[in-house]
Amino acid sequence: MGLKTSQYNAIMREYEQRQLKNHNIQTARYKEVYEKLPEFKELDDSISILSVQYGRKLLGGDEKAVDSLKEELAILRSSKRSLLVSAGFPEDYLEPIYDCKDCKDTGYIGNKKCHCFKKAIIKLLYEQSNIKGFPVEASFDNFRLDFYPANYYDRKTGRSSRAIMEDTLRICHEFIDTFGEDFRNLFFYGSVGVGKTYLSTCIAREIMDREFSVLYLSAPQLFNTLAQNAFDKKDIDAKNMNEYIFNCDLLIIDDLGSEYTNSFIASQFFTCINERLIHRKSTIISTNLSLEALADLYTERSFSRITSSYTLLKIIGDDIRIKMKLKGREDHSCYVEQNES
Repeated sequence: MGLKTSQYNAIMREYEQRQLKNHNIQTARYKEVYEKLPEFKELDDSISILSVQYGRKLLGGDEKAVDSLKEELAILRSSKRSLLVSAGFPEDYLEPIYDCKDCKDTGYIGNKKCHCFKKAIIKLLYEQSNIKGFPVEASFDNFRLDFYPANYYDRKTGRSSRAIMEDTLRICHEFIDTFGEDFRNLFFYGSVGVGKTYLSTCIAREIMDREFSVLYLSAPQLFNTLAQNAFDKKDIDAKNMNEYIFNCDLLIIDDLGSEYTNSFIASQFFTCINERLIHRKSTIISTNLSLEALADLYTERSFSRITSSYTLLKIIGDDIRIKMKLKGREDHSCYVEQNES
C-alpha cells in the first residue's frame, strides 16, 4: 500500500525493541527463580543434558532410547512446574513473554501481516498525517445532514444545501472506496464554516484506516515548508517533509487562500499540484475562495489543472460553528430552566 521502506523499518524496529524488552523480563525472572530455588536450576541443567542426548539418539535411530528420554524429560518438566508453584510462582512464570501472542511479536503470522502490525501501520500513519490535533469526533459516523437545510438554495443552480451535501457525501464515499484503484482529486469550496475541513478530516481518517499515507497541511504550513526547502538546502526536516508532500498517497491542503500569496507561492502551488497529477497522487483542496478568486490569485495553469483534474464540490449553508454555539446556549438555557423550576 502506501507504506514506504523507512516507515516499514520503523515499525520493525518497534518489534525488535518489544522482543528485547520481553527477553530481558524473562531473563530477570529466571535469575529470580534460580536464586530462590537452586534445585530448579539443577533441573534445567539436567533437561539440557538430556535434550542433547535425545537429539543424538534421534539422529542415530535408536527408537527405544528416544522413548525413554521422552519420559525422563516429561518427568523433569513436571517437577519444574511443581517446584515453581510450591514456591509461590505462577506455573507459566518462565514462559516466553509476548505483547502479541498471535504473531509472537514478529508482526507476521505465516507470510501475512498480523493484526497488531496493521494497527502499528495505522498508528504511524496517524502520527505522520498532522491531523492528531483535530477533534476525535470528526468522522462520517458523526456527520449531521440536518446542518444542511432543504430550504437553503444555491442562487445559481437552484439546488438546496441538503441536496448538494447528499451528493457531496456520495462522491466522498466513492473517493474513499476506490482509493488506490481510481485516481481522483477533490476540491471543496464554499463560505466559512460549512464543513469543508470536517469533511477533509473524515476522508483522511478513512484513507489511513485503509493503510494509505496521508498528509494534512493548512495552506500556510504547506507553503512555509516549500519555501524553507527552497531557500535552506541544509534543513533536513524541511527536505524530508518536502518529499512527503510530493509522495504521500493523499495530500490535503486546507484553507487555500489564507496564506500570503505572491508569485513564488503561486509557482510553488502549481509545481505541487502538477507533480502530484503527473505521478497520480491524489490531492484534496479546500478553500473559502470562489473559483473566480482562485483564478485571480494563482496562475491560469493552476486554475486549469484544478478545473480539469479535480471534482469541484461547492458546499453552501450557514456557518455550522455558529449554529453549534447557538445550540449549545439553547441546551444550556433549557438545563438552567429545568433546574430552576
